[in-house]
Amino acid sequence: MEFFKLICAILATALYFAAAALSLRHFIHMFQLNSYKPKVQLKWLKDNARGFFAGHVTGVIVALICAVLSLRLPMSSIGQGLLMLLISAVLLFSAICMRPKPAKIPLKYTARIKRLISTLCIIYLLPAAALIILYDWGFAVVFAAMYVLWVLLSPWAVLLANIINRPVEQAINRHYINDAKRILRGCPNLTVIGITGSFGKTSVKYFLDELLSVKFNVLKTPGNFNTPLGVVKTVRGELRATHDIFLCEMGAKNVGNIREICDIVHPRHGIITSVGPMHLESFGSIENVGRTKFELADALPSGGRLWLNMDSEGLRPNAAGREYIAYGLDSREGYYVDGLSVSPDGSEFEIVAPSGERCRYKTKLIGRHNAINICGAVAVANTLGIPLEELRPAVRRLESVPHRLELKKSGDVTIIDDAYNSNPTGANAALDTLAQMDGFRILCTPGMIELGERQYELNFALGAHAAGCCDFAVTVGKINSEAIIAGLKSADFDEEKIFAAESLSEAMNKIYSLTTGGKRKIILLENDLPDNY
Repeated sequence: MEFFKLICAILATALYFAAAALSLRHFIHMFQLNSYKPKVQLKWLKDNARGFFAGHVTGVIVALICAVLSLRLPMSSIGQGLLMLLISAVLLFSAICMRPKPAKIPLKYTARIKRLISTLCIIYLLPAAALIILYDWGFAVVFAAMYVLWVLLSPWAVLLANIINRPVEQAINRHYINDAKRILRGCPNLTVIGITGSFGKTSVKYFLDELLSVKFNVLKTPGNFNTPLGVVKTVRGELRATHDIFLCEMGAKNVGNIREICDIVHPRHGIITSVGPMHLESFGSIENVGRTKFELADALPSGGRLWLNMDSEGLRPNAAGREYIAYGLDSREGYYVDGLSVSPDGSEFEIVAPSGERCRYKTKLIGRHNAINICGAVAVANTLGIPLEELRPAVRRLESVPHRLELKKSGDVTIIDDAYNSNPTGANAALDTLAQMDGFRILCTPGMIELGERQYELNFALGAHAAGCCDFAVTVGKINSEAIIAGLKSADFDEEKIFAAESLSEAMNKIYSLTTGGKRKIILLENDLPDNY
C-alpha cells in the first residue's frame, strides 16, 4: 500500500511540475515583454491576472473537497494516492485549457531567462520537499494545500525569483556596461550620434545609415535595440576600430533613461525627432517626455551639434535658448521639405538647405512623415560634409523600415503597414497618407496604448480624424474599440461602414470580403498590439 502511495506521489509531483511550468511560462514571457520591470509587471498582473485565477477555480474547488474528505473520512493509502492524482490532473487540465494563444513575439531563452527559470525550479521544489517531510501526516491535505497554492502563486513567483536574482543581474549588467565603455574608449576617433524622439527615431536612424555610408563607415544599433543593454550588446558585439560613426538609437519610458545611455556612449552629436504623448503611463506628463528627450541635448559636449524636427510642437519649450539645426516641412527653418507630392509609387520633393541651396529627391517611400525623416537624415549628412547632390542616389535607394509606413502591393490590394508602436502624431500622419491614395481606403487598427488617462481621448480623436480619411473602418480587439468607434460616429461616419473585429484574422477576413465597385483596396494597418495587451 505504501509503495502504491509513493508511486502516486511521484506521478502527482510530475503532474504538478507540468501544471506549474505551463503557468509560469506565460508569466515569464510577459515579464520579458514588460522589459523585466517589476512595476510594469505588477500593473499588467492587476489588469490581466483575474482570468488566471478564474481558470483555476475548478482546481481549487476539487482540492478543497479532497482535503475535506481526507479529514472527515478514513482513507487508505490507495485512497490518498488517488486523491493526489485527481488534484494534479485537474491542475494540469486547467493549465492546459488556459494556455495562451501563439505569441507574435515568442519567449526568447536568453541567459537572464535561463537564470530566472533555474531559480524558479528551486522555488517550486519546496512544496515537493515539504510533501516528503510531511509524508506520514495528512498526506492528501498537505498535497492539496501546497500544490494548488504554489500553482496559484505562479504570477508572483516570477517576481520573487527576480528579486532573488537581482544582485547577480546587477553585477552582470555592470560588467557588460564597463566592458562596452572600455571598447568605446579604445575608439578615440569614433563619432557617436545619439538619436531619440517619441516617434521617427528608428526611421531616421535607418535613413541616416544609408546616407552617411556614402562617405563614412557606419555602425547603427539594430532594430529597436534602444535600451542601455541593447546599446551595450551592439557595442560589445559589432563595434570595430574601422568604424567612423556610431548611430545610437535611444529609447525611454521613464525620466533618466536617455541620460543612462548617454553616460555609456558619450554622444558627440544628437538628433531629437519629436516630443509627443508616448508612454504617458510611465512618464506621467508630456513635460516629462520633453525633459527626458532633451537629456540627449544636455549630454552633448562643447561643439557638438543638435538637430531638431521643429515641426514637432512638443519639443519647442525645451529647444528655447539652445543652439540647434532645424529641419522639417511646415516650420520652414534650417533644412526643410518643399513641393512634396505623394503617389502609390512613392514621393518626390525638394530639400532646401539653410544656405538656400535646393536639391530634388525621389524616393519609393510614401507619406509626409517619411519626407520629414529623410529631411532630418539629409540635414545631418550635409552638415557633416556630404553635398546635397551626392545624397540623391542614396535617397532613391532608401527602403521602408519594417512596419513603419511600409508599402506592400499584391494583386488588386495595397497595404500600408504602419503596425509598429503607433502614436497620435504618427497615426494622424499615416491617415493623411491614406487619404491621399486613390482607391477604396480601409483603416484597420486596435488603437493606441500606454497613453495613461488620455487613452480614451486620443483614440476618440483618432476615430474622428479617420472619418475624413477612409471609406471603411475596422477596429481590432476590445481595448480601444469603443473610443475609436465613438470618434468615427462623432464625425458622422456611416455606421454600416464600421466593423468591430475580435482578432486581426477576423478583421482581415472582413476586409477581403468587401466589395469595392472595382476600386483598388488600400489597407492601412495602423498599430499591432504586443502580446502583453
